[in-house]
Amino acid sequence: MLEAIQLTKIFKNTQAVKGVNLYLEKGETVGLLGPNGAGKSTTISMLSSLVQPTSGDVLLKGESVKEQPQHLREILGVVPQEIAVFPELTAYENMSFFGKIYKLPKSEIKQRIEEVLTLVGLEQRQKESVKQFSGGMKRRLNIAVALLHRPEILIMDEPTVGIDPQSRNYILETVKKLNEEKGITVLYTSHYMEEVEFLCQRLYIMDRGEVIASGTKDEVKNILSSEHTIEVEVEKVHPAFIEKLESIPAISSVTTLDKKIILLAPKKINLLEDVFDAAKQTDSPLKGIQIKAPTLEDVFLHLTGRKLRD
Repeated sequence: MLEAIQLTKIFKNTQAVKGVNLYLEKGETVGLLGPNGAGKSTTISMLSSLVQPTSGDVLLKGESVKEQPQHLREILGVVPQEIAVFPELTAYENMSFFGKIYKLPKSEIKQRIEEVLTLVGLEQRQKESVKQFSGGMKRRLNIAVALLHRPEILIMDEPTVGIDPQSRNYILETVKKLNEEKGITVLYTSHYMEEVEFLCQRLYIMDRGEVIASGTKDEVKNILSSEHTIEVEVEKVHPAFIEKLESIPAISSVTTLDKKIILLAPKKINLLEDVFDAAKQTDSPLKGIQIKAPTLEDVFLHLTGRKLRD
């Protein structure tokens, strides 16, 4: 339905996106993952015709969006990462304003507004000023605006950033309902792997402007099919213990998460004795050890690197 062909974008001396290829089939939900600075937002801007690519093209049902963007704009809804509503207006007034921007018929605007505000759970708050809304309510209104013209394709750029668990869960359930019951095609970006696990049939992982992995969730997880995850729970994380684990050749990565240490290593090698020895030598009492299959997050960190970078 929507396809990116060798999309490239250069800003001055920076190549933000480098020959990205991806596609969306009608009625599916696709995840787009990547660390900060990976090029996700620039890719989304080109897919939605907001930014012209330096080279490459976007095809909608086989036709060039670069040459004819209007058709895409008529059937596309975009939920930006930043809140894009007017805080001084009420929810209803915001929706009415965007309805006029979409050039919806006057006879339909009221019905459409009620329809989408009910969908996102704001029908009882529609007469209240948006500046009184919580972060989660503003996020839900952001989604309502993108749905007002009944789009066939919905692009969502990290729509759950900085909100409470209840609002986050409501948004996820809403997206799933839109996809399954209304057949809306969704491209969803997030830093939360569990959201992608819940929503998406396929995914793309970007880093440094390139797609570095793609496929179904199982296909991407199989990148680490020959390895397993060892989860070590400790009373306190000692730097000496971490250094000792990192010095074991068979361990490909060591990640600390609260009081848990996550190790990635080949399935064929039994490392439990080495882990126990490292704990004993560094006086690091262990509370538990679990061996698990690699998760989507393990694959993501394996591909993009485990160190935080700007």
